[in-house]
Amino acid sequence: MDAYKETVDYVVKEVQTDRQMGLTDAQVKKRLKENGRNKFDEAKKDSLLKKFLHNLTDFTTMILLVAAAISFYTAIATDHGDYFEGILIIAIVVINSVLAIVQEGNAEKSLAALQDMNKQTCLVLREGKVEKIDAEEVVVGDILVLESGSMIVADARLTQTSQLRVEESALTGESEAVEKDAEFIGNEDENLGDQLNMIFKGCTVANGRGQAIVTATGMHTEMGKIASLLNDHTSQKTPLQKRLNSLGKRISLIALGAAALVFIIGQLQGEPMLEMFMTSVSLAVAAVPETLTVIVTLTLAFGVQKMAKKNAIIRQLPAVETLGTANVICSDKTGTLTQNKMRVRRVWTRGDEVIDTEDAMTDEAMEVLKMASLCTDVIVEKVDDEVIVKGNPTEAAIVRAVEENYHTKAELEEAYPRIAELPFDSSRKMMTTVHKMGKKYISVTKGAFDVLLPRFRFGDVDQAAIVNDRFGKKALRVIAVGYAIHEEEPKDIRSEVLEKDLRLLGLIGMIDPPRPESKGAIARAKRAGIKTVMITGDHVVTASAIAKELGILSNKNEALTGSQLHQMTDEELDAQVAHLSVYARVTPEDKIRIVKSWQRTGAVVAMTGDGVNDAPALKASDVGCAMGITGTDVAQGAADMVLTDDNFATIVDAVARGRAVYRNIRKAINFLLSCNISEIFIVLLAMLFGWGAPFTAVQLLFVNVVADGLPGFALGKEPAEKGIMDEAPIPRNEGVFARGLWQKIGINASVFTVITLFGFYLGSFVDSVSPWIDASHEVGQTVAFLILAYSSILHVFNVRSSQSIFKVKLESNKSLFEMAVLATVITTVIALLPFTQELFGLVQISLNHWILAISLSIVPIFVNEMIKFHQSPEEENDEI
Repeated sequence: MDAYKETVDYVVKEVQTDRQMGLTDAQVKKRLKENGRNKFDEAKKDSLLKKFLHNLTDFTTMILLVAAAISFYTAIATDHGDYFEGILIIAIVVINSVLAIVQEGNAEKSLAALQDMNKQTCLVLREGKVEKIDAEEVVVGDILVLESGSMIVADARLTQTSQLRVEESALTGESEAVEKDAEFIGNEDENLGDQLNMIFKGCTVANGRGQAIVTATGMHTEMGKIASLLNDHTSQKTPLQKRLNSLGKRISLIALGAAALVFIIGQLQGEPMLEMFMTSVSLAVAAVPETLTVIVTLTLAFGVQKMAKKNAIIRQLPAVETLGTANVICSDKTGTLTQNKMRVRRVWTRGDEVIDTEDAMTDEAMEVLKMASLCTDVIVEKVDDEVIVKGNPTEAAIVRAVEENYHTKAELEEAYPRIAELPFDSSRKMMTTVHKMGKKYISVTKGAFDVLLPRFRFGDVDQAAIVNDRFGKKALRVIAVGYAIHEEEPKDIRSEVLEKDLRLLGLIGMIDPPRPESKGAIARAKRAGIKTVMITGDHVVTASAIAKELGILSNKNEALTGSQLHQMTDEELDAQVAHLSVYARVTPEDKIRIVKSWQRTGAVVAMTGDGVNDAPALKASDVGCAMGITGTDVAQGAADMVLTDDNFATIVDAVARGRAVYRNIRKAINFLLSCNISEIFIVLLAMLFGWGAPFTAVQLLFVNVVADGLPGFALGKEPAEKGIMDEAPIPRNEGVFARGLWQKIGINASVFTVITLFGFYLGSFVDSVSPWIDASHEVGQTVAFLILAYSSILHVFNVRSSQSIFKVKLESNKSLFEMAVLATVITTVIALLPFTQELFGLVQISLNHWILAISLSIVPIFVNEMIKFHQSPEEENDEI
């Protein structure tokens, strides 16, 4: 049933209700049972087991599981019963999965608390009485009782209205409240914004009162239909997930190739087959950076904590890193870039003088605002020293301007008491009030200038027409104010009598202004190579004016309307999308199309919004950012991130944190792979030289988990470097090793390989190193183990910054220093205690061997310092 095309009586009969009495309790119970509660379908939540198993499908995690299986097999095949390394790998996988599940659970709890705060109630007529009920209990046929400020909880056909205006921006994107008319009956297919006899779930009553018959609830409402679109768009893998999967595949291939090569070399050299198999397995285990996944998870989790302190709740961990690679932010206008609150910007009184009320106020301009505020029906309340103006947004803007300039509506009403009025209606499009003014009387009329123009008899009407045109080009909503003086109290309160022969007092220009922080945030994003795109359901003139003021739009050719967009093919849109900055009068489907067009051109897109009409695009984008205060439940459920302060600038702060997270992940990869790749070369070269295996599998695992893992955990807390938002965004398809990372890893791995092989050789074959302990294979392995462990631990200070380690303060990341000290102590204790020596296959070594191991471990620091010295200096670290 298209209720907007039908009479009220027909709708009453169709939904089987009573206009005077409403539904009975029995009818309500029956309909709730048949149709369910008035809420949107919720996606089925995965069980903890399913979430855990899903985390195990990550490619890097799968490699770790294979490594654990190999380790267990080796323990069983050799009858040594040492399951330590396999258990440790499994423990790391479990910890990693638990961390991810806990973090996502915390985010969901935060969102649930946010939704509980916004729980909706409404007034309905049941069994002849007006009751306040939970919005979820509303059923088809209920009679909604509407008042100014009421949240509309279901789609309904209006039965009576009195100056009823509804704010529908959450559904249509229109910033201006729509006047409703219960008598309207549609003849053709009307857009939602033109169905004047209907109200829709998720919208708000801006002014007036009324009653309406509920025609649809839950998923059957217009907002519910939009919510169902979310099911058509599956989430894509993030750039980080793709890069880590690619890294995992590369590492596995390198591990298999190196293990096979070692096995072949051993066979050619006549080594026992089982011993060579064990050595090959140890090399395969060594090639996998066991702690990479957990370090990445901890880095992302730390980023989440930092963002939460800056009013951003992250619902999915990878969204942190994805934000750092974003190069396009598609933003809704109303309530996101703007305040969703009309404000007076200009006042004209006479001649060429136009007063900018943001900069100054004159007595003449204030007089216009005072008279206009008398002709309003808004309610002014004071809560904790804050003035709250309720009512029609246009009227509220006028009264707010008066209140902010040391006057109050109350004092004006006391000085000019109202004695009569002609309410605003859709046919006249104006409002008039009559007030006592001393011994005389004054009638004040306000409305659109074009409507009032024929009614003005006095004043500079020609100049007013010019100013009205100028205001319109600036996308200002113009209200004209006129008045008439009466010697006696008017008895005939009719439009034909009161609203004629008026004196023009002035024009008021107002607009839904940008948020104060939006302009700076957009400029900051621009410096970072991020394009901000405005997507709105508002008119193109209004959208373009706001976009120009914010710095989004430079010329009118960058703006496109929904009708123009519909005429373009996807190929045409892809060709022009990079040059378009504003999309006006668009539908929810248009928003998805724009987002996907950007994605086809290689962009990483962040989409912000608060309305249900934004939700499908939020889900289709790479990172959906919903508003926490004004945002609807549907928008928040579709988003990867929720902004608890509804601040566009928070998005840009989140991008900065995301970039810092991505850079820290690259540092972790540099740190871990420098050691892991060197382990492959050390084992390969030692076997080629005929020196035997320089490490056991347990020794390699210890280096990977303790010497690399513990300091690596703290790399995620490394503060971002200054200038991080002055760099270009990371391309979507850029590999994780781009921008010279492979070269850095190669240099460090080479240095580790040389110093470790040198120490291994001296410990294994050169007796003159120590007069007390003879050279042996076990001594060589112990020295090699200490060199690789110590140099890996110290290497974390090399990778933490592009600056010299002597310029970066240790207290800027205390956790990193503490973890490095802890790893050093554990390594030293293991090498000294007889019990742990036996467990890890180590032996007692001399003081000279210790000095040798420590001296060689410092060599990578000197090499890195020399490289940094010859590079151009970068700015010092600064936390974001």
